[in-house]
Amino acid sequence: MNAANEIEIPHSLEESQSGSSRRSFLKGAALTGATTFAALGGLTSVASAQEEESNNLKWEHDHLKKGDRDILVAAQIAEALAVTTYSNIINIAPFFKHIPDDDQGYLIGARQEEMSHYLLEQSVTDQFTPFTQFFYPPKMFSDAQTTLNILVTLEDAFIAAYLVGVRNFSTRNLRVTAARIMGIESDHRTLARVVGPDVTAPFGGPLKTITGIQGVAESTAPPNNNGYERTLCWTSIDQALTALTPFVNFNAAKAAGFDTSQSFPFEPFDPTLPNPLGAFISFSGC
Repeated sequence: MNAANEIEIPHSLEESQSGSSRRSFLKGAALTGATTFAALGGLTSVASAQEEESNNLKWEHDHLKKGDRDILVAAQIAEALAVTTYSNIINIAPFFKHIPDDDQGYLIGARQEEMSHYLLEQSVTDQFTPFTQFFYPPKMFSDAQTTLNILVTLEDAFIAAYLVGVRNFSTRNLRVTAARIMGIESDHRTLARVVGPDVTAPFGGPLKTITGIQGVAESTAPPNNNGYERTLCWTSIDQALTALTPFVNFNAAKAAGFDTSQSFPFEPFDPTLPNPLGAFISFSGC
């Protein structure tokens, strides 16, 4: 990859622009998990669950290795890109308001989930994403086929990137967390393919095929067309960063034929997960 197009991940700690949001999110996640288990007799104290999770988070933060940090910051870039993508599909894509309510609900829920992933990762690295403006191909948010092709492309990349984390993270907690997030990205990929046939005729639908990161037009029937998640043969997080470079770097975006006349900002927010049973709870998941 050309040096001018490389993504450089800073390793020094930066002040988080979402520190209070991060803390409130994690505190709320611990509270939700504690309340659920207390109702089943599994926990006796919300306070003790919060203390346990605080210690868990502190351990992950204090023992973070360079390789772990590199993967997590790359994941933050991906999650910030995902939040930006879902936000603009919801806000400006013409087809969005004309697809069924459950399809709209998927896109709205996915935005919340991607933001929660970002805040979780930021809580461990204690640094903000180094990229906050993103580029897309022409007609990204005006043409439904382009929108869903790129959305599936990104979810393909996110799945493979988190599988790199499963392969290379140094601790069991981080590997389990990567697997848990990867499962959600897999949900998103399948649900994005569900939307294709529901796009109405005025917006080019129904869409019968969607082209993901491997450049092959794949039938939308069935939408769950993987027997096993695709690794893309990635074994290093640098391969994921290379795939994301056109979305974050002006020169790479221009070389890839992306629209460089406009960039789209990452706008963090406090997420609300669709269901408390699917909350983070802790790095062990219990």
